[in-house]
Amino acid sequence: MGKIFERELKGILSANEDVLERVTKTCDPGERACYMMIKEKSFMVIRGAGSLGVDLVAIRDGMSFPIEVKSSSSDTLRFSRSEKLIIQAQEMIDDCKRVGLVPLYAFRLKGKRGDAWRMFTLDIGPLDETYKGMPKLIYGYLSKVRPSKEGNYIMRWNDGKKLSEFIEYVNHMSGGRPRQ
Repeated sequence: MGKIFERELKGILSANEDVLERVTKTCDPGERACYMMIKEKSFMVIRGAGSLGVDLVAIRDGMSFPIEVKSSSSDTLRFSRSEKLIIQAQEMIDDCKRVGLVPLYAFRLKGKRGDAWRMFTLDIGPLDETYKGMPKLIYGYLSKVRPSKEGNYIMRWNDGKKLSEFIEYVNHMSGGRPRQ
């Protein structure tokens, strides 16, 4: 099931007309307009392979985002239920901090009408000199997946940024027109 949503997100970010039409069918006019902004400047999206790696890498205008795609019919995703998810998140933090990338988590709520995607980044702590410009701004903009008191990550769909708003934000950051 997860691969279906990886393909869906890849289609959205790479401005695939059929995918955009399908996912925006139940969106309100503002969400739809933001989604359609991706056609102005789409991403090149590469699907990752293997477990414990990233699902997608989105690249455009000097921006690179490693993206882990998660889906659930519940609006809360608890990483504590899988040691694999905890290891994966820590490795993503370590790798992204080393090279100055913003790690993205895309959470798709199954059965949701409207914008069903929410975007997050992992809380990588205080930013060092590796993070400047666009990565620093995007990291500051996104909702963080933070560990609980027990040290386990919890992602609450309602806390994330809408994918439509994220698209509008990155388009605006890279010189695109804001939504009318």
